[in-house]
Formats: sequence, C-alpha cells, structure tokens
Amino acid sequence: MIVTTAKWTIDEYHRMIAGGILDDRHVELLKGEIVEMSPEGEPHAYFSSEAGEYLIQLLGNRATVRPSKPITLPNNSEPEPDIAVVQRLGREYLEHHPYPKNIFWLIEYSDSSLDKDLQIKTKIYAEVEVTEYWIVNLKKRQIIVFRDPQNGEYASKITLTGGTIYPQAFPDLAISVSSIVSI
Repeated sequence: MIVTTAKWTIDEYHRMIAGGILDDRHVELLKGEIVEMSPEGEPHAYFSSEAGEYLIQLLGNRATVRPSKPITLPNNSEPEPDIAVVQRLGREYLEHHPYPKNIFWLIEYSDSSLDKDLQIKTKIYAEVEVTEYWIVNLKKRQIIVFRDPQNGEYASKITLTGGTIYPQAFPDLAISVSSIVSI
C-alpha cells in the first residue's frame, strides 16, 4: 500500500492559521507539509536570544533581526528560523513575511532538531537561493555555515568553533563566532 500525504499551499496554510485551526500547535510549513516544531530547551532559548541581541547591536540600522518569525518561500514553505537577518522594509512586513530576496542570512539553533536543520531545511533554503544559512550545533558549540546555493544545494560548507565570520551580505561586518555559539 502506498501512502500519499496531503500537501498544503502557503495560502491554505494561512487560511488554517486565520481560522484558528493551528492555534494550539507549534508548527511550520516545509515543502507543503505541516511539521511539528521541537520545543525550545533552555540552552536553545538562551543562545538564540543573546545572539539576536548581539546582532541587533552590531547591525544597527543596516538590517532587521527577526527572532523566531516566519519567512515565506516559493516552495510551499513557511519555516520559522531562530534568527532571520532581513532587509529593513518596515510596514511592508504587515503585508507579507520576508521572501528570499529580502533575506540576508538565516540562523537555526539546533539540538534535537539538528538532523532536520541539516538535511531538510538546508535543501529548502538552497532551493530558493537563500544566500547564507548558519546552523549552530549546540552540542558541539560550532557554527556550520552554508553558502553559494547552486541547483538546490549549497556549494560551500564550513564549520567554525572560534574566530570571526564575515557574512556575505555585509563583508565589512566582523562577527565573533563565540558571540553566536557560546555567549
């Protein structure tokens, strides 16, 4: 027997949200599938909050740092990355969540969700050409940096445990790796 799952569009997903169907669920839309999100443990909440504040101070008015807010992707996905660094579009975000063209880079903090973030979200983000995606592996206190999306995959992957990283969107901006992984 072949089991076929029902796929949802972003519009259908938004109607479910508006209708209150998903009010008691912590979910996100990934490639047309509504997926339960892992609960946030204390280390995850702490590190992502501290890093978000650090990036807000560092970026100033150059970008908006959106913590745990949806982004809308054309592959029927509406994930909620832990940190999305996006264009400052102000009230335009009343009409839509950031699209790939509005995204400078994304950060996911991973503990129990590491496999999903490495295998599923990496492909989803590369497919829509999000230029830079960082996964913070909380167990190993390291950043896995994905860049240069090509044909639905990232061509570049590096792992950092210290030093400084310069995001592609802001090559003059020195970000302390320790401020992202072990504040």
